[in-house]
Amino acid sequence: MMDALPWMQELEDELKNNILRFWMDKSVDDARGGFYGEIDRQLRVNERADKGLVLNARILWTFSAAYRRYKDEQYLKIASRAYHYLIEHFLDRSFGGLYWMVDADGHPSQDKKQIYGQSFAIYALSEFYLADGHQEALDASIELYELIERHSHDPIHQGYIEALGRDWTHTSSFSLSNKDLNEKKSMNTHLHVLEAYTNLYRAWKSPALASSLARLIEVTIEKIVDPATGHFRLFFDEEWNAKGSHISYGHDIEGSWLLLEAAEVLQDQPLLERVRAVAVRMAEAVIANGVDRDGGIWNEADPDGVTDADKDWWPQAEAMVGFYNAYELTGDPKFRAAALDSWKFIQQYIVDREHGEWHWGVDPNGVPLPGGPKISAWKCPYHNGRACLEMLSRLQKETNGREADSRLSEGI
Repeated sequence: MMDALPWMQELEDELKNNILRFWMDKSVDDARGGFYGEIDRQLRVNERADKGLVLNARILWTFSAAYRRYKDEQYLKIASRAYHYLIEHFLDRSFGGLYWMVDADGHPSQDKKQIYGQSFAIYALSEFYLADGHQEALDASIELYELIERHSHDPIHQGYIEALGRDWTHTSSFSLSNKDLNEKKSMNTHLHVLEAYTNLYRAWKSPALASSLARLIEVTIEKIVDPATGHFRLFFDEEWNAKGSHISYGHDIEGSWLLLEAAEVLQDQPLLERVRAVAVRMAEAVIANGVDRDGGIWNEADPDGVTDADKDWWPQAEAMVGFYNAYELTGDPKFRAAALDSWKFIQQYIVDREHGEWHWGVDPNGVPLPGGPKISAWKCPYHNGRACLEMLSRLQKETNGREADSRLSEGI
């Protein structure tokens, strides 16, 4: 079993010298501003690709978080670039909120208000404030929170409606992508509203936000987590009737630690105890059913078994954090071993040693998927960058704990 210190050294090398370096060197669009919307796995730039809100917000979050940890001005430079592009090109000055997509020149190309995208903007803007004290960023994230609560929150059945039109009125187009069901509510959007509100609460201790976050934790536990299986249900109608039976192992293990993080930030002890039990149950469900013999986790399943045996990059990143989180909660060494196996799988199969950054994913034989882009509306530095940052923080606590135990045993 690898000790914490060498693991930390590998994580920091990956974060600084591969992930962050790639995005600093390859993603910046000097001609049109901001960042390229698409680069394929051979590093060919599609200069006319649209630029997505999620991509830009995740770049802002990642480099803000990196600057908050390392205070390296080169990270702040990229974060500031992302912030200014977001405000100058995505912000809807007529109706508030941010566009889902702009074209290569920064003009709106998809103007609906996808709540998933608004949430990532809150997550990123609040992180930029925490990193650099940028008050305008915090003000913008608070305004987005208030818009979501005003227009998307369902006061009758609770939760949040997936999407609205540009002017925050009804739309019939709810889904994030052509892979998703066109339903009014989804696990994915609620998970990332949860994540966004958690980070905003770190910066802004509003009683109203605390109430929203607590209510969302309860909705997730009571409506989205299947008590019989420990897996997330994925899609719902307005009244929380589940639609479909797909299982997403990556979202399950990601949700297990994001739920706990939210409850810890709130410091509501009875709610925290409930969440701890749910988080462990979810991690148990993934480790029992979703992990291949090589240490990677599969993409998807249904009640009869695995339906997508490919292993995309982001579930592997979330598995490392989620399993380690379960280890912290339980002390069970199987979870630490699973987290380490995730890291070994990432290093062996997912890290792109030729072109940099990570492959989109690999097939069941460990061969990189041929069509996966290196940068796109969905391929961003957030899952892998955040996993490294999270693990560095958690392993540092493990190291500090062992040092403290050693001092006590020596009578120091």
